[in-house]
Amino acid sequence: MLFSQIIGQQEVKDRLVRSVAEGRVPHAQLLCGPEGVGKLPLAIAYAQYICCENRGAHDACGMCPSCVKYNKLIHPDLHFVFPIIKPAGKTSTVCDDFIGEFRDLVLEKIYFNVDEWYARMSGDAKQGMIYTNESEEIVRKLSMKTYESEYKVMIVWLPEKLHETAANKLLKILEEPYEKTVFLLVSNAPDEILTTILSRTQQINVPKLPDAEVTRALLARHHGLTETEAADAARVANGSFLKAEMILEEENENRVNFDRFVSIMRLAWQVGNRKDHASLKTLRKWADDMAASSVGRERQKKFLNYAQRMVRENFIFNLHQAGLNYMTSYETDFSGRFSPFINERNVEELMAEFALAEKQIEQNVNAKMIFFDLVLKIIMLLKK
Repeated sequence: MLFSQIIGQQEVKDRLVRSVAEGRVPHAQLLCGPEGVGKLPLAIAYAQYICCENRGAHDACGMCPSCVKYNKLIHPDLHFVFPIIKPAGKTSTVCDDFIGEFRDLVLEKIYFNVDEWYARMSGDAKQGMIYTNESEEIVRKLSMKTYESEYKVMIVWLPEKLHETAANKLLKILEEPYEKTVFLLVSNAPDEILTTILSRTQQINVPKLPDAEVTRALLARHHGLTETEAADAARVANGSFLKAEMILEEENENRVNFDRFVSIMRLAWQVGNRKDHASLKTLRKWADDMAASSVGRERQKKFLNYAQRMVRENFIFNLHQAGLNYMTSYETDFSGRFSPFINERNVEELMAEFALAEKQIEQNVNAKMIFFDLVLKIIMLLKK
């Protein structure tokens, strides 16, 4: 993987390249930052640059024998550690049992999250972990001599998923590092890593991507996408290319949720102000439609989660600070008219009611009761 394949992050790229040019490659570095900003691709590109036999001033050559292997993630001196799900019936498993699937996902998507990895690996909802016996594999691999390159590189994706025993063993390795070995830890949540491990790594903060860079990348990757659609996704994604991609994939459902939110807020306002008594029947119909089996509990939960975001965004909209809002153009257009009805007198209670409804849906409470009770409470709260 080349630095040129990674969206933005020029300052981080320059820093990594400079460390190689100056011969100051730290034995342990931690790349941390929000999800979807390119931390894992940066770690892989950095490893490839370190091992490149004909590196340029800003990137690996991409053509030497080392780069050819790195392009397929099969270089013998490149090792990966990542969270895995132990198959049923197995008492012991290590990352190498899933290395083929992991390589395929990285080469296919570059930007992905841990849920996508779990789905690729097992297809169920279990949570993964880096198990204790993985530390023995790390020691075994690093105790060997390098095969082809000057350095052995160990990339640990999501070290916050390390089992406590494995984390302590990794700490010991970092305290007494093997010669010509580079550890690259890639984390979404560095505050969940042992502080003693953090203290033995050089931390590199990978920032959010500017909206303009995300927009350009989306337009380059999605033919037929309009600039407005790309800019909307980039804005809502708040610096995460991965989230922007997911927003585009879910745009149809987001638009449906937006329409549902607009509908219930307008109807609740009409009934609450006694302008349209017939709308009370429409409210009941809305609640019945939302409770229908065709919608399903997962979609119901997504709507309620979406409604909480819209309440929050509309409250912030009243501050007239565009940089604080993360909405699409059609959401912004609606909020220009609706936001005055979300204020300090009702915002917390509205958020609490939507959150409570989401929790009750998850607990399999009767959906018709939940949604009709919710709309009645919205009527009262919008009058505040």
